[in-house]
Amino acid sequence: MDNRTNTIAGWVLAGCGAALGLSIVGGMIFHGERPEKMGYAIEGVVAEGADGAAAEVPIASLLPTADAAKGAEVFKKCAACHTINQGGANGVGPNLYGTVGEAIAKGKGGYPFSSALASVGGTWDFDKLNAWLTSPRKFAPGTKMTFAGLGNAQDRANVILYLNQQGSNVPLPAAGAAPAAAKDQPATADAAEAAATNGSDTANIANTGTPESGAPSIDPEAARKGARSEK
Repeated sequence: MDNRTNTIAGWVLAGCGAALGLSIVGGMIFHGERPEKMGYAIEGVVAEGADGAAAEVPIASLLPTADAAKGAEVFKKCAACHTINQGGANGVGPNLYGTVGEAIAKGKGGYPFSSALASVGGTWDFDKLNAWLTSPRKFAPGTKMTFAGLGNAQDRANVILYLNQQGSNVPLPAAGAAPAAAKDQPATADAAEAAATNGSDTANIANTGTPESGAPSIDPEAARKGARSEK
């Protein structure tokens, strides 16, 4: 190799080394991070809170204002796999007529449900349907359902109302109704304390009257009042 070739090769190696060095330095200085506050909302992206999750909206509070007609439109996303008419055939997914209130992964003309969904147990109540439509894979890990879920809570409420009108007609829960599990819980310490406080107040009210003359009393003030009344 002559000197000219050596010089060219040297410059090429030097250029590559410089480019690599600049790339490393640039990566150290300019690095991408998620901003603390998003510049604009992106549908489907969950805002991070203290625990990294968005606050859940109870489905019972959304159903009273849900729109079944809008739910029918959203259900079109499901129509590729499910029928919903009475007596409709199973397809990739089971026929969904009369699903609300039914046992989970049972019946449906012998549809072969996954063991993951069958192991959940219980019935398709409004809360379980809401959880299922939010994320089938989280509700029943290992499910055959490939649908990612509906991120919009109102869309879920609309679909559930629509499903309920297709052969189920289960009464809607009251908007302020507490979950069944919460109703069965024993009274909390705060409730017990409040009850004790109320009882104390009642006792104080009962002791404010002046006893009859000669009546025994453990309240010194009441005793003095009784003595004065005898004079």
